[in-house]
Amino acid sequence: MPALSPDIKTFIVQQLACFDTPTQVVDAVKSEYGQAVSRQVVEGHDPTKKAGQKLAKRWVDLFNETRERFKTETADIPIANKAYRLRALHRMAVRAESIKNMALAAQLMEQAAKETGGAYTNKQQLEHSGPNGAPIQSADMTPGRFRDVARGLMEDV
Repeated sequence: MPALSPDIKTFIVQQLACFDTPTQVVDAVKSEYGQAVSRQVVEGHDPTKKAGQKLAKRWVDLFNETRERFKTETADIPIANKAYRLRALHRMAVRAESIKNMALAAQLMEQAAKETGGAYTNKQQLEHSGPNGAPIQSADMTPGRFRDVARGLMEDV
């Protein structure tokens, strides 16, 4: 296998930094440059893998810079924006209703409800009230009171 040119190495490192798999990078190199490379060669250009531990500092720096830029520029991708996704779901639901595909329209509405309800985030919503929105009842658990409650529970058994 011929040595890789600096352009191909740069391409491989940047693709890996953007979280592409080695197999995806192999296919991309073949289509972009017409050169066949193995998955092992590609993995050797990933400093986060064991095979890439001895990668030159130049490539490690390029990898880290590209990875940071990729992470921060995710906001520039429209589909990463909630409002964009909701508008797209709305267009699809209207189209599904117009062709009388009610099952698809219902699925799209459910998808939109999950999207607005935060089903696709890692945030947790906690309810800070008692039953039916009433205040949370606190119990008096001083040592004497705790003993009385425990006796009452034991008597019920």
